Amino acid sequence: MPQFSVSLDKVVEKLRLEVVYTPTELKNIPIYTADVNRPGLLLTGYDEYFDPTRIQIFGNAEVGYLTTLPESERRSHIHTLFAAKPPALIVTRNLSVFDEVLEFASQYEVPVLRSTENTSSLMSALISNLSVEVAPRITRHGVFVEIYGEGILILGESGVGKSETAVELVKRGHRLIADDAVEIRHIGTRLVGSAPELIRHYIELRGIGVVDVRQLFGMSAIKISQEIDMVINLEPWDDHAVYDRLGLEGAVTEILGVSVPSITIPVKPGRNLASIVEVAAMNNRNRKMGH
Repeated sequence: MPQFSVSLDKVVEKLRLEVVYTPTELKNIPIYTADVNRPGLLLTGYDEYFDPTRIQIFGNAEVGYLTTLPESERRSHIHTLFAAKPPALIVTRNLSVFDEVLEFASQYEVPVLRSTENTSSLMSALISNLSVEVAPRITRHGVFVEIYGEGILILGESGVGKSETAVELVKRGHRLIADDAVEIRHIGTRLVGSAPELIRHYIELRGIGVVDVRQLFGMSAIKISQEIDMVINLEPWDDHAVYDRLGLEGAVTEILGVSVPSITIPVKPGRNLASIVEVAAMNNRNRKMGH
């Protein structure tokens, strides 16, 4: 699976960080991991498990410790940190930046940023943001809707009726997240689906064309992202196939290593797919609640 990254300029914009020093444009500096690090142990000389791919953070503890050191020893420890070439250093609480930090940041071309937030708050926001941006992801052909709070991913071959079902669901008050292409990210233990920015809020109906759901049905008809709670596979009705009539099979679909409850709904003229999908969503929610 390819490794995903986010440019540092997006992180700076999202967290409203001050740029103290940068060797190049921030958009050209990629971040590959959601993990961050406070290099307190490294500054004391222990570098056994130091990970140089993580963004480094200086808080009160790091700055306070460095302040107590003689200048030569402080230079040596700061040099060790920057010689590892981490992707960036963030100083929290609007603390002063040591001259040695700027010197070695320039020498090893490591960006130095600053935040007014306290260290814990910044780390929490930073990890949350990076977890989304660098999460493993795939794109699936399908429709993704939110029904009674449940994220329902509808899959099936082209022309089976996915988009038509989605439009009927939107008219009933449910919300569209993505049509045609669903971008799925594995964030922690969850699968979160969204639409590629180019086709966000649009839906394609054969015979009508591309419809702007937000303009036609209002802001309440769309949603940016949602956790995937269930997968529904639509397939043409096959008189020779055996379909589950009791709901006891407990089938799952695996996406990015995560198993998601799934069912298969046969499509046949006269079947109200929107109503069936609504019931499936309510039934899945009941099951999660223990019924």
